[in-house]
Amino acid sequence: MAPPSGPSNQEDAVRRQKGRAPFKFLVPLIYAPALPLIRLSLRHRPVLRDRLFTAVLAGAFAHGFYLVTDLYDIESK
Repeated sequence: MAPPSGPSNQEDAVRRQKGRAPFKFLVPLIYAPALPLIRLSLRHRPVLRDRLFTAVLAGAFAHGFYLVTDLYDIESK
């Protein structure tokens, strides 16, 4: 009896072999604490603070969008 060879089963096997989470799911642990630190550390430079905060927040949303579209891509195959 051969195991099913669907794409989700292959991905599960790869994840079990590594034994750790993929880096793309750990990225929020980097930029989530960066947002309040930007607000606090650049208090005296409001223009730079707002631009940097907006850029990091846009990057966070882009990363989330990438993860969601990646999941939809896997489901459609």
